[in-house]
Amino acid sequence: MQRLLLKRIQAGLEGLGEFAQLAIDTAWSIRYQRPSWRHFVDQLHFIGVKSQSVVLTTGAATGMVLCAQTYFQFHKVKMDTATGAVVSVGMCSELGPVLAGLMLTGRVGAAMSAELGTMKVTEQIDALRTLATHPVDYLVVPRVLATIVSAPLLTAQSVVVGILASYLIGVNLLGIEGAYYLANMRRYTDPVDVLTGLIKAVIFGTIISLVSCLKGLGCRQGAEGVGHATTESVVAASISILVVNFFLTLLLTRLFHG
Repeated sequence: MQRLLLKRIQAGLEGLGEFAQLAIDTAWSIRYQRPSWRHFVDQLHFIGVKSQSVVLTTGAATGMVLCAQTYFQFHKVKMDTATGAVVSVGMCSELGPVLAGLMLTGRVGAAMSAELGTMKVTEQIDALRTLATHPVDYLVVPRVLATIVSAPLLTAQSVVVGILASYLIGVNLLGIEGAYYLANMRRYTDPVDVLTGLIKAVIFGTIISLVSCLKGLGCRQGAEGVGHATTESVVAASISILVVNFFLTLLLTRLFHG
């Protein structure tokens, strides 16, 4: 039992070391190498444009559910019009970036790992090295940059759609006065709440892309290895987002609100 625990701890530390090394290599490549803009645009379209439907649907559904549940509780103490403030702050600083990150993990992270894992299994990555092309420069950097750019934009869209959907549900279905709904939303939602969500989105996008590329590049041989790499990337990125979100909330709250 003790030996198994030590092996798991060692594997976890090795994984963190590999993640840190890939992050350093990627940052070095971005700083000193010229990225392939054609590949960047292709990845931007795949990650950003094609993920809009999933992220926007999630944002709208989350906004409506949050509005309904908040209203049901606030109605008991006659605070119906405060529903908009809770929805706005929650969507901007917490639910928007977290759920957008999880949706990107399921859609984009899995695709990245499967693609790079297939390239590893079919020895295409070894062929790149033979042609004096570093896999980080050619494969990882465009994906990381595209995810970093796409994540905050998708998060902003998700937040806007979620707040709009909550307004429609709150005013038209639950009977909340629209003017008070908007007034309380504007009163209690600070610009730092929006900034907090965008900062989280950038960090989550970085985590998703690096973890997915790491699992893909470290894929074991065979179709089974590709499947394992894809599953591990989704699980690791999702857990990382949830854990990192907690510490980011504490850090950014202390930083912006003293």
